[in-house]
Amino acid sequence: MQERSSVDELAERLRRELDRYSPGGKLPSSRALVERFRVSPVTVSRALAQLSAEGLVVTRPGAGAFRARPRTRTATPAGDTSWQEVALSADSSADPVPRSVDASGVLVSLDAPAPGVIEFNGGYLHPSLQPERAMAAALSRAGRRPGAWGRPPMEGLPELREWFARGIGGAVSAAEVLITSGGQSALTTALRALTTPGTPVLVESPTYPGMLAIARAAGLRPVPVPVDPDGVKPDLLADAFRATGARVFVCQPLFQNPTGAVLAPQRRGEVLRIAREAGAFVVEDDFVRRLVHEDAGPLPRPLAADDPDGVVVHVGSLTKATSPSFRVSALAARGPVLERLRAIQVVDTFFVPRPLQEAALELVGSPAWPRHLRAISAELRARRDAMTAELLSGLPDLALPHIPSGGYHLWLRLPEGTDDTALTSAALRAGVAITPGRPYFSAEPPAPFVRLSFAAAAGTGEIIEGVRRLRTACDEVRAR
Repeated sequence: MQERSSVDELAERLRRELDRYSPGGKLPSSRALVERFRVSPVTVSRALAQLSAEGLVVTRPGAGAFRARPRTRTATPAGDTSWQEVALSADSSADPVPRSVDASGVLVSLDAPAPGVIEFNGGYLHPSLQPERAMAAALSRAGRRPGAWGRPPMEGLPELREWFARGIGGAVSAAEVLITSGGQSALTTALRALTTPGTPVLVESPTYPGMLAIARAAGLRPVPVPVDPDGVKPDLLADAFRATGARVFVCQPLFQNPTGAVLAPQRRGEVLRIAREAGAFVVEDDFVRRLVHEDAGPLPRPLAADDPDGVVVHVGSLTKATSPSFRVSALAARGPVLERLRAIQVVDTFFVPRPLQEAALELVGSPAWPRHLRAISAELRARRDAMTAELLSGLPDLALPHIPSGGYHLWLRLPEGTDDTALTSAALRAGVAITPGRPYFSAEPPAPFVRLSFAAAAGTGEIIEGVRRLRTACDEVRAR
């Protein structure tokens, strides 16, 4: 059972038993709870912390946990918030895009499924694949560094900027790198720096829903440019620049989300040339370079490594290869745009907390880091192969146009006429969470799709069971 499921289950059982104790009464010791429920001390500690946060339990170091005394509540009028509908929509007729923000495409990969549901919709490594011990050790060492709790340089620690610059390659230097708080934050900063509300931004189609949400929240108009197994189509990219006058194109050249495509060598220079002639920037979201599979072979360099003219604004992150909470990433750019990126980041967030930057340095400089990358490289290949084999044998009518050699997901085309949202609902009833394809398109999708993640499941056995449950859901949808 996953740790979070164990914590939730134990918290619920303790919640039901609280009536046995009078207010202020002492609960059994942590050791007694460990023995009684056969869980780890960490699970007990987290369950008690959850009840404490709910105001049901009070914990006292060295004394134990006690049932909280009921608080005296003063009746408060319900209030009337209907006025906000007018305030939030005022002057909407002058807005080029709707002012409301739809985060559903992001939340589908962030929300934890209910206990017992297999997670094929997750965007992060399963806890068993995360380098938890290495991260804990790195954070512990970082906290003891001199000055670790002080204010860092606004641009980030020089040594961490240098590490990211080396990873990008080419002529990129540490002076051209900014440390940011996760890839989502970096993309937000980039789009705010390079665009103004109401203007178009070119995006791959399909593309990452979180980027579409960023664009729409910034008042931009996402314009789709189709991709195939070799990445974005240069002729259509050139047409889109001419038709819209856009000044930004956002892409994922390596193991694109959701298709898994890699931008072909002959297209790399074309994309940069087309953007340069349009006087536009290319925002390169290099989000899963460290999630390469064991059989991938040599990877192409980031586009930023082959860009002397400052066309590319590069986003790289440690989060996907570590943990959802290890939110350390980098923005790299050349020329005057770097100062604008820096200014927006400082205004928005000041800086990334120094202890986290120090921990990142400790982690990537430790012997555990290359061992971790080798381990997930082999494990992701095994999981991909298990899911692919099971899909091809059990669900052959779900087309799999491309099997990636990096990343953590597969992109499946459904039979014509299938409702991807109906299948998603049926899958959840069958006990497996999947991601519908519709949120990945900025316009009408050309066909129904679903995305399946093989990184968030517990292992290959759970992947096989998840595909079996998906087959049950497909049978339900076909029978309608």
